[in-house]
Amino acid sequence: VQPGQTVLITGASGGVGSFAVQIAKALGAEVTGVCSTRNVDLVRSIGADHVVDYTKTDFTRTGNRYDVILDNVEAQPLAAVRRALTPTGTLIPNSGHGGRWLGPIRRIVKARVLSGFTRQQLKPFVSVEKRQDLLALADLLSSGQVRSVIDRTYSLDEAADALAYVGAGHTRGKVVITV
Repeated sequence: VQPGQTVLITGASGGVGSFAVQIAKALGAEVTGVCSTRNVDLVRSIGADHVVDYTKTDFTRTGNRYDVILDNVEAQPLAAVRRALTPTGTLIPNSGHGGRWLGPIRRIVKARVLSGFTRQQLKPFVSVEKRQDLLALADLLSSGQVRSVIDRTYSLDEAADALAYVGAGHTRGKVVITV
């Protein structure tokens, strides 16, 4: 993400999305968050310039185009999401959704193959820990530009309940286990 770019984040109120909105904003992007009606105010409060309520509006049909889309939900077909990208935009599918046997592998391979035939980049999210990135994130946290959004806290004895809650989807920020 570069200053001045337009960034759209689906699942903007979730555990990954709530951080992504704030980080993209801190990097100087114009950020659009996609979430449900109950989370619109939360997504605005963490810095989104624009919010799309997916229960009322399909972001792939608004005519808006984005330089970067971080798709934490993958509720829309890949072709529809690509239409919401600029001609040289980057799509990062990040939900882990996929088929029964191969999980997200099919969508990752499809994205890689399509990247060879278009100027759009389709880059499945891959976590690579780099010391410099972690230090930059620590700076954003200590400066207050990025903050944790905590949905619920569970004790260690309630870890199974916490996992069930996260597994049901629609968390608002992070779910914390206290030890």
